[in-house]
Amino acid sequence: MLTTTSMKTHGCGEVTKNDLGKEITIAGWASAVRDLGGIIFVEVRDKSGVFQLVSDPQKNPEVYDVFQKIKDEYVIKATGTVTIRPDETYNPKLPTGEIEIYPVSIEILSTSDVLPFPLNADDVNEDTRLKYRYLDLRQEKVLNCLKLRHEIVKTIRNYLNEYNFLEVETPILIKTTPEGARDYLVPSRVQPGKFYALPQSPQIFKQLLMVGGIERYYQIAKCFRDEDLRADRQPEFTQVDIEMSFVNQQDIMNMVEGLIHEVFKLVGYETPEKLPVITYKEAMDKYGSDKPDVRFGLELFDIGDILMNSNFEIIKDTLKQGGIVRAIKIPGIANYSRKEIDDLTKLAISFGAKALANIIYMEDGTAKSPVLKFLTEEQAQQIKERANAQAGDVVFFVADKPKVTYDVMGRFRLYFGEKLGLINPDAHALLWVVDFPMFEYSEEDNRYVSVHHPFTMPNLEDIDKMETDPANCRSIAYDIVYNGTELGGGSVRIHSSEIQKRVFKALGLSDEETKEKFGFMINAFRYGTPPHAGLALGLDRFVALLAKTNSIRDVIAFPKNSSAKCLMTDAPARATEEQMRELHLRLTTKID
Repeated sequence: MLTTTSMKTHGCGEVTKNDLGKEITIAGWASAVRDLGGIIFVEVRDKSGVFQLVSDPQKNPEVYDVFQKIKDEYVIKATGTVTIRPDETYNPKLPTGEIEIYPVSIEILSTSDVLPFPLNADDVNEDTRLKYRYLDLRQEKVLNCLKLRHEIVKTIRNYLNEYNFLEVETPILIKTTPEGARDYLVPSRVQPGKFYALPQSPQIFKQLLMVGGIERYYQIAKCFRDEDLRADRQPEFTQVDIEMSFVNQQDIMNMVEGLIHEVFKLVGYETPEKLPVITYKEAMDKYGSDKPDVRFGLELFDIGDILMNSNFEIIKDTLKQGGIVRAIKIPGIANYSRKEIDDLTKLAISFGAKALANIIYMEDGTAKSPVLKFLTEEQAQQIKERANAQAGDVVFFVADKPKVTYDVMGRFRLYFGEKLGLINPDAHALLWVVDFPMFEYSEEDNRYVSVHHPFTMPNLEDIDKMETDPANCRSIAYDIVYNGTELGGGSVRIHSSEIQKRVFKALGLSDEETKEKFGFMINAFRYGTPPHAGLALGLDRFVALLAKTNSIRDVIAFPKNSSAKCLMTDAPARATEEQMRELHLRLTTKID
């Protein structure tokens, strides 16, 4: 219920039949004005909903004169007694559709120009909406997203507070550290030639809070990454940051499962008491993705062992060079035309494949494919059995480097999941993915880089592989996945300075670089560091999924567009020459 103020006694959507006969004051925006034969109806809208005002010139001519001046989006205040609407004006679509007031007083608090776009229209260009975001916020769907975000954040805070977490703010101006993405840099006026960075995450500070004895920390944290944008990515974003001391991987997973359960219960969804857990290897092998959508089947399968014994020399060479083969069976499409099959090949190539092979199982029980000439009858039968292929099915397969093969086939699987209508939009599939690789090789950097971040604890069984076999060193890391989207990820952290030094060395950082970039952290670990672990949930993405919107821009009050620009304020903008001088900066390249 709205707290009573000097301006209004009720929110527009909060007045009920229980208020019949009471004098109330409401205020808000005129969302619809209708003159029906001399009697004027005005719908007033505020954050809580809509309420109807009526004016009859015979009852109160002074109020009626004001009503005649009201236009859409004028801000007005009205006082009157709550009455029942006549049957002919009853509106069952509104919670307040049975009641109204004939104001005894009304005031226009401010006027409005004609809006640049109609509210609640579906065909408004997004750039226009973002340019006038303060108007876009008045739209019901946008307001509902922000209300949902508020309720989710409140639920998260209540849950974590219940379990004795402390909410602690960490710095926004920090030292630049290599965390994977490009930093936003902030020049220092008082330290000429030096720069702060905006945090990509509070990672270092939350670990230092554990060193400091906080034990249970959380933060609704602003984070910043200077990278190319897409629907689920913004230069500044918000994450639910959690860290705990004296815990293991299962402790964190249990805590987060409870949190997820509470948030899903808020929006009317039930989640299992315990979420399924699969390994990274299983996720990649079956789904071609480390964030698998398990709402449907079409699982991938390996036929590399069969083809290795065939006469398919191109694939055999790929396998000998460390490549893999993954196949998928698509049911009931054997009647596709040659052009449709060719289009699927082009699609796979657009995903990164060099080629896409297929075996079509005809309705008459025969198989048709150019690749059959490389196979014996026994090998062809082995593939059919492994695919469990029936008449009318098609088996597709790709051979390439593991990264390419998984990516292509994972995307191919999702394509057919959607095309064949196999994905239930009302299903809610949550799971954990664990045992991620510790490192992956970067062709661009010509060295191994962290899959998660350099503070992730290696699996103790694999710890010596950091030096001898980094590609097969696993980490104690875990991601939580919802309907094929990563909700968040975390890891058990390194709490030994010696192990941390070994990880930095495996990443190619010299002792000097380690000391320069992370010396303060290595030093902190020398003074008694508890075992600790944590996780961060992407709040914007989480809310967008539960709001069933495709873009996180819809759940952020003032987002940037796809060019990282705020169309409303025209940021980023040029700095003045005086500002540049104060920061000891100058442009060396002319920019139009």
